[in-house]
Parts: sequence; C-alpha cells; structure tokens
Amino acid sequence: MMSAQGHNTYNRRGHRCTLIVLLAVAAALLAGCNSAPKRDPEFAAVPPSAIPPVPQGNGSIYQAGFERSWFENVRARRVGDILLVNLVEDTEAKHTNSGTVSKSNSLSVTPPTVFGKLFTGLEQSLESGASFSGDADNTQNNEFSGSISVVVTEVLPNGYMRVRGEKRIGLTGGNEYIRVSGIVRPEDIDLRNTIDSTRVADATLVYMGDGQTTMASTMGWLSKFFISALMPF
Repeated sequence: MMSAQGHNTYNRRGHRCTLIVLLAVAAALLAGCNSAPKRDPEFAAVPPSAIPPVPQGNGSIYQAGFERSWFENVRARRVGDILLVNLVEDTEAKHTNSGTVSKSNSLSVTPPTVFGKLFTGLEQSLESGASFSGDADNTQNNEFSGSISVVVTEVLPNGYMRVRGEKRIGLTGGNEYIRVSGIVRPEDIDLRNTIDSTRVADATLVYMGDGQTTMASTMGWLSKFFISALMPF
C-alpha cells in the first residue's frame, strides 16, 4: 500500500505533468496564431526549363537551345517566363424569384340507408386548404482590381500557356493573399507583357487573409450552427 507521502508525491508529479501538457498545448496554439505568410503549393512558381548541354565537336556556331534573337519581344512564351495580370474584375448579378401555391379539398359523406331507414345525424364533411407564398431577391456586386505577376508553368500543344502566381503581403493585423491561375493565349498578351484577367480562361482568382483581423471578422462554429439548415427553429 502506498504511503501518504508517496501519494502526495505522486499527485504533485501528476499535476506537474498536466501543467507541462497544458503549456505545450498553449505553445502549439500560439504557434498556430503566428502571422508568418503561408505559401500555397498550388500557386507556387516553377523554375524555367534547363538549358541543354552544348554538344561537343559538332563544328557549328549555332547551338540549339541557346538561340537569342535581337529583335524578339519581351512577351512570355516559355516555362518560367513572367507575365503581369491586371485584375479588372467587376461583376454584378441579380436574381428575383416569387411564387404562390394554393390548394383546397372538400369531401362530404351522405348518411346511409339501412332497411329503408335513413340514419340522419351521420352526415360527415371534411374540408382542407393550404396556401404558400414566397419571394426571394438576391443581388451581388463584386469588384476586384490590382495587378499580380504570374509565372508560366506549362506550354500546351496549341501554344496556350498555363500561368499561376501568388502575392503575399504581411500587415500588422495579419497577412493578405492574392492568388491567380488560369490559361492565357499568346495573342492576348500586349507589347508590355501584360494581360487583363478577363482574358484568362479557367481563371481562379482568390483574395483572402489570415491573422487577428480575419479571425475577428469570422463567424464562430456555434453561430454557424444556429443559422445552418440543421437548426430546426
């Protein structure tokens, strides 16, 4: 049987272990609240294609893969090239819906006659009705402006290019992220090596943030439950 002194020592050790666990959890939570920008691999840049080694002893001045034209433009066309995307998104949508439904039923039962005798007082009638009326109005207006440099990640067989890029801005209250990806045509790139976001196909444009400011403006899970479809009231 454990003595009282041993029992107290055991309790102190247990409290000490519990305190260490709580401190470790608190440290993990503080580390999770760190405002260091987090890189998204889906929008990470890619390096340009490696230059092939120079063939030895072919006796030619021209070497394939090393050519550079003095008259070529600066528009992106190879993997690893940089392209400037102008964010000029301005969308507006409005949806209105209204409906009315009504239904009514009426049923009556004639009193039966048995052996020539009419059973009065057994008359029965049933009436029911239901109606529904609903209106819905939804209006959205979004504006997204600015610019971001993206990198060509793939040149498709038809000459189109996949691009993607991410801009991370560290602020006092957290970080802001702008992420863009999609497919562009070389013909849509102007002489300044820029293109509007409205000409990017299969476009993904993301603007989000993290940190204290974003957490303060985010609804908690309990509040989300009370306004969700799971809430019966």
